[in-house]
Amino acid sequence: MPMTWEETIQYIRTKPEYRCLVEKAYLEEDLPLNVERFLKSEEFRQTLAILKKYQPNAINILDIGAGNGVSSIAFALSGYKVTAVEPDKSETVGAGAIRKLKEHYQLSNVEVFEAFAEELPFPEETFDIVYARQCMHHARDLERFVAEASRVLKQGGVFFTARDHVVLDEQDKKWFLDTHPLQQFYGGENAFTAEEYKNAMQKAGLQIVQEIRHFDSVLNYYPSTKDEIENYKEKQIKLREAHLIRKIGFLGRLSFFKKLYHLYLDKKVGEILPLYERNIPGRMYSYLCIKP
Repeated sequence: MPMTWEETIQYIRTKPEYRCLVEKAYLEEDLPLNVERFLKSEEFRQTLAILKKYQPNAINILDIGAGNGVSSIAFALSGYKVTAVEPDKSETVGAGAIRKLKEHYQLSNVEVFEAFAEELPFPEETFDIVYARQCMHHARDLERFVAEASRVLKQGGVFFTARDHVVLDEQDKKWFLDTHPLQQFYGGENAFTAEEYKNAMQKAGLQIVQEIRHFDSVLNYYPSTKDEIENYKEKQIKLREAHLIRKIGFLGRLSFFKKLYHLYLDKKVGEILPLYERNIPGRMYSYLCIKP
């Protein structure tokens, strides 16, 4: 019988081989430590920059699928009035954890509701921003999830989703689920295609402003760093060009032939390389939408 999400996290906290995952996913038992680390993260800095750019005067933010509250509390400490929605009651990974953090930081600008995203208990056009971090891919009904987010969003408001798993097809989804480190314990992972996400947003009347792909931003490729990604790119370029030299000799050293070879490989694979998204199981995307 599968574990619950809470049981899974409690279990992996006791296993040294999952130590890095627990830390990088902000799932430490020390809840304030998770918040302090998230507050300082490049992901959160970029999130704030995006929200300030598109909704500079926003006050009310709805955090859907808020989990243990790292983002909700970070937003509250940054001056927003936050409504956190999380269906799990857990005091370590769910709504109970958010309430503990609210008390710890003595925050009066955070409210916590136990509900699913498909059934939001709020009137229409309540929030300036609806934010969903790593939760849209868990939707029981993707179209209803997005429709509810759109319903409670004010006209001109921003719907921002961060770090959702994207798959190419069912075979790709199976690969992602088979390789996910926690799927074996609780069986609750999921993913959709980019087309399914975008269709749900458009059907809900949202205008997609940005589709941020896996390697476009640290928002998605964290816990890798920008330097790590750049180093990986350089290594792949060198491998490509070494292969070209082996094929055509000294001509492969000329910039003209290097450029042609890169264009050929990009077209052959269907992606601009040397960063192959398809080599990443369940690669992550983020979406920025506006409600017209």
